[in-house]
Amino acid sequence: MSDAIYVGISEDKLDISAACAFVSDPAHGAIDTFIGVVRNHHEGQNVTGITYDVHRGLAERRFYEICAQAQALWSGTRYYVAHYHGALDVGGVSVVIAVSAAHRAATFEACRYVIEELKKKAPVWKREHYPDGKSAWLPGHSLAAEDDTGTSCCGKCHG
Repeated sequence: MSDAIYVGISEDKLDISAACAFVSDPAHGAIDTFIGVVRNHHEGQNVTGITYDVHRGLAERRFYEICAQAQALWSGTRYYVAHYHGALDVGGVSVVIAVSAAHRAATFEACRYVIEELKKKAPVWKREHYPDGKSAWLPGHSLAAEDDTGTSCCGKCHG
């Protein structure tokens, strides 16, 4: 485990300042963050909230692997990834990602890479809740098949 990578799942409110504090480094001149929040609509339907279900052990391992892959592409970077587990109303913070590096370009690229890979590969599932009291699970990652063929391109992969 790297001391430059933090990953976690929480039933408590996610702390953006903790993310920035973890990745802070006197040699780094940039911190980029991604904060995912619950929106009030999806595919033309009003949404009142989302319940996130997470396979904690597998998710934390996958988060760590994704951060380590990013660190191999953008050396010297630091990472913080936390995902919420439980029910959130509209506006609730579901995921916090922070990346620091010596220069801003690496933070932007690495942060984007991490969220795109998490969306594709992490065992996190969403159940949307609607004003009529109904809810529905959204398509998500399958534990039955690990597919590493759909890697996000960060621009550093191609020669």
